[in-house]
Amino acid sequence: MSADSDTAFRLCYGALHVVMRPEYRAVGHSLEQPGSAAVIEAHIDWVATMQLRRQMDGFGIGIAEAMDTAQRFFLGWPAAQKLIALTGALRLANGFCAGAGTDQLATVEASTQLVDAVVEQCNFIRSHGGIPVILPMPWLCATGASEQGYVDVYEAIIRQLRGPVFLHWLGPMFLASLNGYFPGNSFDRIMALDPAVVRGCKLSLLDMALEQRVRRELLPREQIVLTGDDFHFGQLMLGDGEPPTRTTMVGDRTVALGDFSHALLGILDAIAAPTQAAIEALQAGDRRGFVDRMDQCEALGKFVFEQPTQHYKAGLAFLAWLNGAQDNFMLVNREDLARDRDHYLRCAELAQKANCVLDQTVFAARLAEFAAAPWPPSS
Repeated sequence: MSADSDTAFRLCYGALHVVMRPEYRAVGHSLEQPGSAAVIEAHIDWVATMQLRRQMDGFGIGIAEAMDTAQRFFLGWPAAQKLIALTGALRLANGFCAGAGTDQLATVEASTQLVDAVVEQCNFIRSHGGIPVILPMPWLCATGASEQGYVDVYEAIIRQLRGPVFLHWLGPMFLASLNGYFPGNSFDRIMALDPAVVRGCKLSLLDMALEQRVRRELLPREQIVLTGDDFHFGQLMLGDGEPPTRTTMVGDRTVALGDFSHALLGILDAIAAPTQAAIEALQAGDRRGFVDRMDQCEALGKFVFEQPTQHYKAGLAFLAWLNGAQDNFMLVNREDLARDRDHYLRCAELAQKANCVLDQTVFAARLAEFAAAPWPPSS
Protein backbone atom coordinates (compact mmCIF):
# COMPACT_ATOMS: atom_id res chain seq x y z
CA MET A 1 0.00 0.00 0.00
CA SER A 2 1.10 3.57 -0.51
CA ALA A 3 0.86 6.16 2.24
CA ASP A 4 -1.99 8.66 1.87
CA SER A 5 -3.56 11.56 3.75
CA ASP A 6 -5.60 9.26 5.98
CA THR A 7 -2.49 7.48 7.24
CA ALA A 8 -0.91 8.18 10.62
CA PHE A 9 2.30 9.65 9.19
CA ARG A 10 3.86 9.50 12.65
CA LEU A 11 1.71 7.73 15.22
CA CYS A 12 2.09 9.76 18.42
CA TYR A 13 0.90 9.20 21.98
CA GLY A 14 1.57 11.68 24.77
CA ALA A 15 2.07 10.21 28.24
CA LEU A 16 0.35 12.67 30.56
CA HIS A 17 0.58 13.44 34.26
CA VAL A 18 -2.28 13.74 36.75
CA VAL A 19 -3.38 16.97 38.44
CA MET A 20 -3.71 17.15 42.21
CA ARG A 21 -6.38 19.07 44.12
CA PRO A 22 -5.12 22.12 46.09
CA GLU A 23 -5.85 20.53 49.47
CA TYR A 24 -3.27 17.84 48.73
CA ARG A 25 -0.70 20.40 49.85
CA ALA A 26 -1.67 19.81 53.49
CA VAL A 27 -1.65 15.99 53.40
CA GLY A 28 2.06 15.68 54.09
CA HIS A 29 3.05 13.04 51.55
CA SER A 30 6.65 13.08 50.33
CA LEU A 31 9.07 10.91 48.39
CA GLU A 32 10.63 9.97 51.73
CA GLN A 33 7.24 9.14 53.28
CA PRO A 34 4.91 8.32 50.39
CA GLY A 35 1.19 8.17 50.91
CA SER A 36 -1.16 5.30 50.33
CA ALA A 37 -2.61 4.85 46.86
CA ALA A 38 -6.13 5.30 48.24
CA VAL A 39 -5.37 8.70 49.79
CA ILE A 40 -3.54 9.82 46.66
CA GLU A 41 -6.49 8.81 44.48
CA ALA A 42 -8.86 10.80 46.71
CA HIS A 43 -6.85 13.95 45.99
CA ILE A 44 -6.65 13.72 42.19
CA ASP A 45 -8.42 16.52 40.34
CA TRP A 46 -10.18 14.32 37.82
CA VAL A 47 -11.77 17.19 35.88
CA ALA A 48 -8.46 18.98 35.29
CA THR A 49 -6.72 15.67 34.57
CA MET A 50 -9.22 14.83 31.84
CA GLN A 51 -9.00 18.34 30.41
CA LEU A 52 -5.28 17.77 29.80
CA ARG A 53 -6.23 14.72 27.75
CA ARG A 54 -8.76 16.66 25.68
CA GLN A 55 -6.19 19.36 25.03
CA MET A 56 -3.62 16.83 23.80
CA ASP A 57 -6.20 15.23 21.52
CA GLY A 58 -6.88 18.66 20.06
CA PHE A 59 -3.27 18.76 18.87
CA GLY A 60 -3.77 15.54 16.92
CA ILE A 61 -1.91 13.37 19.44
CA GLY A 62 -3.26 10.29 21.21
CA ILE A 63 -3.01 9.64 24.94
CA ALA A 64 -0.74 7.16 26.70
CA GLU A 65 -2.63 6.61 29.92
CA ALA A 66 -1.69 5.29 33.36
CA MET A 67 2.03 5.04 32.66
CA ASP A 68 5.14 6.37 34.39
CA THR A 69 4.33 10.02 33.61
CA ALA A 70 1.10 9.58 35.58
CA GLN A 71 3.24 8.19 38.45
CA ARG A 72 1.65 4.80 37.96
CA PHE A 73 3.95 3.12 40.47
CA PHE A 74 2.50 5.38 43.20
CA LEU A 75 -1.10 5.42 41.96
CA GLY A 76 -1.69 1.69 41.81
CA TRP A 77 -4.28 -0.21 39.80
CA PRO A 78 -7.56 1.18 41.25
CA ALA A 79 -6.64 4.76 40.29
CA ALA A 80 -5.21 3.54 36.98
CA GLN A 81 -8.52 1.81 36.24
CA LYS A 82 -10.36 5.07 36.79
CA LEU A 83 -7.93 6.96 34.56
CA ILE A 84 -8.37 4.39 31.80
CA ALA A 85 -12.16 4.33 32.08
CA LEU A 86 -12.47 8.13 32.10
CA THR A 87 -10.07 8.52 29.19
CA GLY A 88 -11.96 5.88 27.22
CA ALA A 89 -15.21 7.72 27.89
CA LEU A 90 -13.78 10.86 26.25
CA ARG A 91 -13.94 9.09 22.85
CA LEU A 92 -10.80 10.89 21.76
CA ALA A 93 -10.33 11.35 18.02
CA ASN A 94 -6.71 10.16 18.22
CA GLY A 95 -7.34 7.25 20.54
CA PHE A 96 -5.37 6.06 23.53
CA CYS A 97 -3.15 3.30 24.79
CA ALA A 98 -2.58 2.41 28.44
CA GLY A 99 -0.17 0.54 30.67
CA ALA A 100 -1.00 -3.04 31.61
CA GLY A 101 0.95 -4.33 34.59
CA THR A 102 0.61 -6.44 37.70
CA ASP A 103 -0.09 -3.85 40.38
CA GLN A 104 -3.42 -5.36 41.40
CA LEU A 105 -1.30 -8.04 43.14
CA ALA A 106 -0.24 -7.43 46.74
CA THR A 107 2.50 -10.04 46.40
CA VAL A 108 3.78 -12.30 43.65
CA GLU A 109 4.74 -15.88 44.38
CA ALA A 110 4.95 -17.32 40.87
CA SER A 111 5.24 -16.20 37.26
CA THR A 112 1.77 -17.56 36.52
CA GLN A 113 0.38 -14.76 38.68
CA LEU A 114 2.18 -12.22 36.51
CA VAL A 115 0.61 -13.72 33.40
CA ASP A 116 -2.92 -13.66 34.80
CA ALA A 117 -2.56 -10.11 36.13
CA VAL A 118 -1.27 -8.66 32.86
CA VAL A 119 -3.95 -10.43 30.83
CA GLU A 120 -6.62 -9.08 33.18
CA GLN A 121 -5.37 -5.52 32.80
CA CYS A 122 -5.01 -5.82 29.03
CA ASN A 123 -8.61 -6.97 28.77
CA PHE A 124 -9.77 -4.07 30.93
CA ILE A 125 -7.92 -1.55 28.75
CA ARG A 126 -9.35 -3.07 25.57
CA SER A 127 -12.87 -3.04 27.02
CA HIS A 128 -12.58 0.75 27.29
CA GLY A 129 -11.30 1.21 23.75
CA GLY A 130 -7.56 1.41 24.42
CA ILE A 131 -4.50 -0.42 23.17
CA PRO A 132 -2.65 -2.25 25.96
CA VAL A 133 1.02 -1.47 26.54
CA ILE A 134 2.54 -4.34 28.51
CA LEU A 135 4.59 -2.68 31.24
CA PRO A 136 7.84 -4.16 32.55
CA MET A 137 7.50 -6.58 35.45
CA PRO A 138 10.18 -5.82 38.10
CA TRP A 139 9.54 -9.23 39.71
CA LEU A 140 11.40 -10.84 36.82
CA CYS A 141 14.50 -8.79 37.65
CA ALA A 142 14.14 -9.32 41.38
CA THR A 143 14.01 -13.10 40.96
CA GLY A 144 16.84 -13.25 38.43
CA ALA A 145 14.69 -14.77 35.69
CA SER A 146 16.63 -16.22 32.76
CA GLU A 147 16.30 -15.30 29.09
CA GLN A 148 14.02 -18.30 28.61
CA GLY A 149 12.05 -17.35 31.72
CA TYR A 150 11.24 -13.94 30.20
CA VAL A 151 10.23 -15.54 26.91
CA ASP A 152 7.98 -18.04 28.67
CA VAL A 153 6.15 -15.35 30.68
CA TYR A 154 5.60 -13.04 27.73
CA GLU A 155 4.57 -15.89 25.44
CA ALA A 156 1.97 -17.05 27.97
CA ILE A 157 0.56 -13.50 28.04
CA ILE A 158 0.60 -12.92 24.28
CA ARG A 159 -1.11 -16.24 23.54
CA GLN A 160 -4.14 -15.08 25.53
CA LEU A 161 -4.50 -11.69 23.83
CA ARG A 162 -5.77 -10.36 20.55
CA GLY A 163 -3.97 -7.41 19.04
CA PRO A 164 -2.94 -4.76 18.88
CA VAL A 165 -0.58 -4.77 21.85
CA PHE A 166 2.67 -2.88 22.44
CA LEU A 167 5.58 -3.98 24.65
CA HIS A 168 7.34 -1.47 26.89
CA TRP A 169 11.07 -1.64 27.63
CA LEU A 170 11.79 0.87 30.38
CA GLY A 171 15.36 1.59 31.38
CA PRO A 172 16.75 1.75 34.94
CA MET A 173 17.20 5.53 34.66
CA PHE A 174 13.42 5.70 35.06
CA LEU A 175 13.02 2.81 37.53
CA ALA A 176 16.16 1.45 39.18
CA SER A 177 14.62 -1.98 39.85
CA LEU A 178 14.58 -2.66 36.09
CA ASN A 179 18.36 -2.92 35.76
CA GLY A 180 19.09 -5.91 33.52
CA TYR A 181 15.58 -6.23 32.12
CA PHE A 182 15.21 -8.38 28.98
CA PRO A 183 18.43 -10.39 29.45
CA GLY A 184 20.25 -11.96 26.55
CA ASN A 185 18.20 -12.12 23.36
CA SER A 186 14.86 -12.27 25.18
CA PHE A 187 13.44 -9.01 23.79
CA ASP A 188 14.07 -9.96 20.15
CA ARG A 189 12.64 -13.43 20.68
CA ILE A 190 9.51 -12.06 22.35
CA MET A 191 8.90 -9.47 19.63
CA ALA A 192 9.05 -12.26 17.02
CA LEU A 193 6.50 -14.49 18.76
CA ASP A 194 3.33 -13.13 17.14
CA PRO A 195 3.66 -9.89 15.15
CA ALA A 196 -0.06 -9.95 14.36
CA VAL A 197 -0.73 -9.38 18.06
CA VAL A 198 2.38 -7.46 19.14
CA ARG A 199 2.30 -4.58 16.69
CA GLY A 200 5.28 -2.76 18.13
CA CYS A 201 7.19 -1.63 21.16
CA LYS A 202 7.89 1.47 23.22
CA LEU A 203 11.59 1.93 23.96
CA SER A 204 12.49 4.15 26.92
CA LEU A 205 16.22 3.48 27.06
CA LEU A 206 17.73 6.82 25.93
CA ASP A 207 19.88 4.79 23.52
CA MET A 208 19.47 6.05 19.96
CA ALA A 209 21.69 3.42 18.32
CA LEU A 210 19.84 0.55 19.97
CA GLU A 211 16.48 1.98 18.93
CA GLN A 212 17.62 2.35 15.31
CA ARG A 213 18.76 -1.27 15.29
CA VAL A 214 15.51 -2.52 16.78
CA ARG A 215 13.24 -0.65 14.35
CA ARG A 216 15.18 -1.96 11.34
CA GLU A 217 14.83 -5.51 12.64
CA LEU A 218 11.09 -5.05 13.21
CA LEU A 219 10.33 -3.38 9.89
CA PRO A 220 10.17 -6.57 7.75
CA ARG A 221 7.48 -7.88 10.14
CA GLU A 222 5.56 -4.57 9.91
CA GLN A 223 6.08 -3.88 13.62
CA ILE A 224 6.76 -0.31 14.71
CA VAL A 225 8.86 1.39 17.36
CA LEU A 226 7.27 4.07 19.51
CA THR A 227 10.22 6.10 20.71
CA GLY A 228 10.30 6.86 24.39
CA ASP A 229 13.67 8.59 24.05
CA ASP A 230 13.01 12.07 25.42
CA PHE A 231 16.57 13.13 24.48
CA HIS A 232 16.69 12.17 20.78
CA PHE A 233 13.05 11.88 19.73
CA GLY A 234 13.27 14.43 16.93
CA GLN A 235 16.14 12.63 15.21
CA LEU A 236 14.47 9.26 15.74
CA MET A 237 11.11 10.40 14.39
CA LEU A 238 12.81 11.95 11.36
CA GLY A 239 14.71 8.75 10.60
CA ASP A 240 16.04 8.59 7.08
CA GLY A 241 13.80 11.50 6.11
CA GLU A 242 12.36 9.60 3.16
CA PRO A 243 8.58 9.71 2.54
CA PRO A 244 6.99 6.41 3.59
CA THR A 245 5.77 4.23 0.74
CA ARG A 246 4.16 1.46 2.79
CA THR A 247 1.61 1.23 5.56
CA THR A 248 0.38 -1.30 8.08
CA MET A 249 -2.61 -1.61 10.38
CA VAL A 250 -2.42 -1.02 14.12
CA GLY A 251 -5.91 -1.89 15.25
CA ASP A 252 -8.21 0.16 13.07
CA ARG A 253 -5.56 2.77 12.22
CA THR A 254 -3.45 2.84 9.07
CA VAL A 255 0.13 3.65 10.06
CA ALA A 256 3.11 4.59 7.88
CA LEU A 257 6.11 2.27 7.73
CA GLY A 258 9.72 3.24 7.17
CA ASP A 259 13.13 3.66 8.77
CA PHE A 260 11.85 6.04 11.43
CA SER A 261 10.26 5.88 14.87
CA HIS A 262 6.76 6.77 15.88
CA ALA A 263 6.36 8.20 19.39
CA LEU A 264 5.09 7.51 22.89
CA LEU A 265 6.68 10.25 24.96
CA GLY A 266 6.39 11.97 28.30
CA ILE A 267 7.82 15.17 26.86
CA LEU A 268 4.83 15.40 24.48
CA ASP A 269 2.98 16.53 27.63
CA ALA A 270 4.78 19.85 27.13
CA ILE A 271 5.48 20.03 23.38
CA ALA A 272 2.23 18.97 21.71
CA ALA A 273 1.74 22.23 19.79
CA PRO A 274 5.19 22.48 18.18
CA THR A 275 5.21 18.72 17.54
CA GLN A 276 1.96 18.98 15.61
CA ALA A 277 3.43 21.79 13.52
CA ALA A 278 6.68 19.87 12.98
CA ILE A 279 4.93 16.71 11.78
CA GLU A 280 2.71 18.73 9.43
CA ALA A 281 5.85 20.35 8.00
CA LEU A 282 7.55 16.98 7.48
CA GLN A 283 4.46 15.50 5.86
CA ALA A 284 4.44 18.46 3.46
CA GLY A 285 8.05 17.73 2.53
CA ASP A 286 9.57 20.50 4.65
CA ARG A 287 12.33 18.54 6.37
CA ARG A 288 14.12 21.71 7.51
CA GLY A 289 10.93 22.98 9.16
CA PHE A 290 10.59 19.71 11.07
CA VAL A 291 14.21 19.73 12.23
CA ASP A 292 14.17 23.38 13.30
CA ARG A 293 11.08 22.87 15.47
CA MET A 294 12.15 19.54 16.94
CA ASP A 295 15.70 20.65 17.74
CA GLN A 296 14.28 23.21 20.19
CA CYS A 297 11.88 20.62 21.59
CA GLU A 298 14.76 18.18 22.07
CA ALA A 299 16.70 20.85 23.98
CA LEU A 300 13.72 21.19 26.32
CA GLY A 301 13.39 17.40 26.62
CA LYS A 302 17.03 16.92 27.53
CA PHE A 303 16.71 19.48 30.31
CA VAL A 304 13.34 18.31 31.68
CA PHE A 305 14.74 14.77 31.81
CA GLU A 306 18.11 15.69 33.32
CA GLN A 307 19.36 13.51 36.14
CA PRO A 308 17.80 12.36 38.39
CA THR A 309 15.75 11.48 35.31
CA GLN A 310 12.80 10.01 37.22
CA HIS A 311 11.84 13.51 38.43
CA TYR A 312 11.01 14.69 34.90
CA LYS A 313 7.30 14.93 35.79
CA ALA A 314 8.04 18.07 37.79
CA GLY A 315 8.96 20.11 34.70
CA LEU A 316 5.94 18.82 32.80
CA ALA A 317 3.46 19.76 35.52
CA PHE A 318 5.16 23.14 35.96
CA LEU A 319 4.84 23.98 32.27
CA ALA A 320 1.20 22.90 32.25
CA TRP A 321 0.61 25.27 35.16
CA LEU A 322 2.44 28.11 33.42
CA ASN A 323 0.19 27.57 30.40
CA GLY A 324 -2.95 27.80 32.52
CA ALA A 325 -3.91 24.14 32.14
CA GLN A 326 -4.05 23.53 35.91
CA ASP A 327 -4.20 25.56 39.12
CA ASN A 328 -1.05 24.16 40.77
CA PHE A 329 1.88 21.98 39.76
CA MET A 330 1.97 19.60 42.70
CA LEU A 331 2.80 15.98 41.96
CA VAL A 332 1.97 12.77 43.76
CA ASN A 333 4.08 12.48 46.93
CA ARG A 334 5.20 16.06 46.23
CA GLU A 335 7.78 15.02 43.66
CA ASP A 336 7.63 18.63 42.49
CA LEU A 337 9.85 19.47 45.48
CA ALA A 338 12.66 17.31 44.05
CA ARG A 339 13.59 20.05 41.55
CA ASP A 340 15.03 23.43 42.54
CA ARG A 341 14.04 26.94 41.46
CA ASP A 342 16.76 27.17 38.81
CA HIS A 343 15.51 23.99 37.16
CA TYR A 344 12.00 25.39 36.86
CA LEU A 345 13.16 28.75 35.55
CA ARG A 346 15.30 27.07 32.91
CA CYS A 347 12.34 24.87 31.90
CA ALA A 348 10.32 28.01 31.29
CA GLU A 349 13.09 29.60 29.24
CA LEU A 350 13.51 26.55 27.02
CA ALA A 351 9.74 26.15 26.62
CA GLN A 352 9.54 29.67 25.25
CA LYS A 353 12.31 28.95 22.75
CA ALA A 354 10.50 25.77 21.68
CA ASN A 355 7.22 27.65 21.07
CA CYS A 356 5.43 25.72 23.81
CA VAL A 357 3.69 28.79 25.24
CA LEU A 358 -0.06 28.59 24.64
CA ASP A 359 -1.09 31.85 26.33
CA GLN A 360 1.74 34.36 26.66
CA THR A 361 -0.13 36.56 29.17
CA VAL A 362 -0.92 33.70 31.55
CA PHE A 363 2.54 32.19 31.11
CA ALA A 364 4.31 35.44 31.93
CA ALA A 365 2.11 36.23 34.93
CA ARG A 366 2.54 32.79 36.49
CA LEU A 367 6.26 32.75 35.85
CA ALA A 368 6.59 36.10 37.63
CA GLU A 369 4.48 34.73 40.50
CA PHE A 370 6.74 31.71 40.84
CA ALA A 371 9.94 33.76 40.64
CA ALA A 372 8.78 36.08 43.42
CA ALA A 373 7.64 33.35 45.82
CA PRO A 374 9.88 31.32 48.16
CA TRP A 375 10.98 27.90 46.90
CA PRO A 376 10.46 25.41 48.28
CA PRO A 377 7.15 26.76 49.56
CA SER A 378 6.73 27.04 53.30
CA SER A 379 3.61 24.89 53.36
